[in-house]
Amino acid sequence: MSSCEKEVKKIGSKLEKLIEAKQNDEALELLGVLAKQPITVLVLTNTRIGVTVNELRKKSSDEKFAKRAKALVKEWKSMFEGGDAKSSPKHDKPKEKEVVKSAPATTSAPTPTAPPIAKPPAEKASFSGNFPPDELAGDEIRIKACELLLTSLKCKPLPEGTHDPEELAIKIEAKLFDSNGKNSSEKYKAALRSRVFNLKKNDALRENVLTAVVSAEKFAVMTSNDMASDEVKKLREKFAQDAIRDAQVSVQQGTPSEMFKCGKCQKKNCTYTQLQTRSADEPMTTFVFCLECGNRWKFC
Repeated sequence: MSSCEKEVKKIGSKLEKLIEAKQNDEALELLGVLAKQPITVLVLTNTRIGVTVNELRKKSSDEKFAKRAKALVKEWKSMFEGGDAKSSPKHDKPKEKEVVKSAPATTSAPTPTAPPIAKPPAEKASFSGNFPPDELAGDEIRIKACELLLTSLKCKPLPEGTHDPEELAIKIEAKLFDSNGKNSSEKYKAALRSRVFNLKKNDALRENVLTAVVSAEKFAVMTSNDMASDEVKKLREKFAQDAIRDAQVSVQQGTPSEMFKCGKCQKKNCTYTQLQTRSADEPMTTFVFCLECGNRWKFC
């Protein structure tokens, strides 16, 4: 399971708890974080997050949450339906050629109507003569990776003190390739997608890379948590604090049991409480409190 899938599952589990507790504002905020994840068709299939969000939309009494959830599910559905869109431009090309070929025939008999105007070709990204580098000649995957990184670096106006974006893109791709087994594996492609996504979504990170506050080599090996925006980091910290507070509930209110033997006083006069402190598919954590000596311990 990829890091993105784990994060999406974790968010889905947290959303279920927030909706159940009717904490609508926090649920809406968390839904916004979910929308920023680099979700692909594979992630949607493996995590079934679309089904989860749609069910929570029906359960929620908050109009804002329901509206946002509906829009997000619709956006994900379009990812499944957009597979044939790439082939459509190919059908337009013969029509353009027909317009050009028919032009000489119209010159012999001028008509009052203006000749049809062919659609201009789609604008292509312009690169310098040194980009992509010659050593990548013939390797279409790595060339495309360099182009995607460069486009992400230049997706917005460049800040003052920017280093050469083309050189940065080449260095980032080279380090990605070296650190992922020196082959264009799925791991390499996943790491590439993560960096392209974060460059577009995190303006501060993008500026730091462009101005070499964060070197190209370091950026290539950063974790998803390292690349996260301050907003996402604060929310993750909040989740951690929530888990700590859940773990610190009064264990005296737990269930009395003689199943557990205290390692300190060797008595079996204990109470226990079970909490979900990790992701939904992980075992629950059991917190035990000895009523004899006050010793506490936990296990999964």
